[in-house]
Amino acid sequence: MLHTSQVDDPMFSLAVQAAPPSLLPAPLPVGTSKQLARMFRDPRVLDEGERKGLIAELREAVALTPHVAEVRVLLGMALCVDLQVQEAMEQLRTAAAQAPNTFIARLKYGELLMRLRICDKAEEETHQAALLASNAAQSELARRQAAAIRTMLREGIERGGYQGLLGRLFRPRSAARSTQIATVAPGGTN
Repeated sequence: MLHTSQVDDPMFSLAVQAAPPSLLPAPLPVGTSKQLARMFRDPRVLDEGERKGLIAELREAVALTPHVAEVRVLLGMALCVDLQVQEAMEQLRTAAAQAPNTFIARLKYGELLMRLRICDKAEEETHQAALLASNAAQSELARRQAAAIRTMLREGIERGGYQGLLGRLFRPRSAARSTQIATVAPGGTN
């Protein structure tokens, strides 16, 4: 059973708050809850064995309660911490599709998309999460994530490459510019 009284982290509280307690699965043992709380406080504190064990327990919980999107979100977040990005993407995408009116599913899916620099889709998912926010803390999380995405879009940091100084230095030259340089270079004048 998920024990929220032992958890101080606001992100963990929001994850649990996203669904009524009656919908949260009973198969999550206290040890799993404690590991989740530690992971939310600082993702680097779990060693490889603990991460693998947590992921195995969350996979089992998803298998037992496939209709509960919040458990799938927790699995997706644990997979992100373990750097299993493709599977995390699939779990979070499934959670968002399975429960489109769930704040935490939309927010976390948008966050992963943002970190992968898929900014347009991340912006859309984050906007949907902001619309679903039911309290000030959720609104603030969505607002901050949306601001980070807007900054990335403004600075050109998006999948497909950087469009800043390095992009300008190493971009292929146009044919006209290359021809002009070639005609000037050998003789020194036009």
